[in-house]
Amino acid sequence: MDRYEVEGHEVHEADVKPTGNGAHVLVPKRWRGTTVKVVRVTDPNGEDE
Repeated sequence: MDRYEVEGHEVHEADVKPTGNGAHVLVPKRWRGTTVKVVRVTDPNGEDE
């Protein structure tokens, strides 16, 4: 697994849910209009190192 350092104001942990041909993560409503970064922390195939 790689390690990343990100500067920010808050961390929100959530599950990714399927939607259409993609997926989405719900974040707090107060985050509307802000810029966010999403980091995947588990392997989608269950093959974490």
